[in-house]
Amino acid sequence: MKINCKGNLIDLSTPKVMGILNITPNSFYDGGSYNNKIAMLNQIEKMIDEGATFIDVGAYSTKPNADFVSEQEEIKRIIPVVQLIVNHFPDVLLSIDTFRSEVANQSINEGASIINDIAAGTFDEKMMETISKHQVPYIMMHLKGGLNSMHEITQYETIVKEIIYYFSKRVALARKFGINDMIVDPGFGFSKTLSQNYEVLKKLELFSVLDLPLLVGFSRKSMVYKVLDNNPKEALNGTTVLNTLGLSKGANILRVHDVKQAVETISIFTKFQNS
Repeated sequence: MKINCKGNLIDLSTPKVMGILNITPNSFYDGGSYNNKIAMLNQIEKMIDEGATFIDVGAYSTKPNADFVSEQEEIKRIIPVVQLIVNHFPDVLLSIDTFRSEVANQSINEGASIINDIAAGTFDEKMMETISKHQVPYIMMHLKGGLNSMHEITQYETIVKEIIYYFSKRVALARKFGINDMIVDPGFGFSKTLSQNYEVLKKLELFSVLDLPLLVGFSRKSMVYKVLDNNPKEALNGTTVLNTLGLSKGANILRVHDVKQAVETISIFTKFQNS
């Protein structure tokens, strides 16, 4: 199972790590931590040195009750950062976390190589056309509702079946647009209760029916710290446990804040699998 990033075929048969760089001032975990050039570059260098294959940059916090950010403001935040990163790390495989086609378009033009869309094109009808034009890998996440309701709508009859059906429709549409490289993300923490998150994780292997790479993002989320009765800053150990479970269920990419620990998790898991 491979994806094409900037002409490089990335083999996902061995799981890879996507390091998170939030440049929003209000991200749930590291908001405001990387608000200057030196801090950003140091963090990216650290993640690359620790073994991250991809770096995911977002300029719009999608935590519950986050402030609205206009398209113009998102572009103003993200484009200088993309330029900075690509200038200093020209070989970086940079993913842009956005649901807006124009943000995606401008970011790719500046050197980004993946688009990570929480809405799988449902928030912007031009997104798939943009992905098709640039032929970059497209990460499609599951959620229900709109920007203001995606954390409140949690009604399902059979949650995993409904999520897989959702992806089957989005994938079919993407293929009509000529998109070749797709990755699916079940959307842990979005449109799901705590119990539903764990039900999806428990049945994660069923997503193999889609025959696409699978990305999971548990990192320091409420499904970790609510169980442990702590907070995001204390949720690294719990995140590692969920990453291990995700790998055992077929995850190909771990999207994390803590790259070193995720890379070590993959190394031990791979050794175990191959023994």
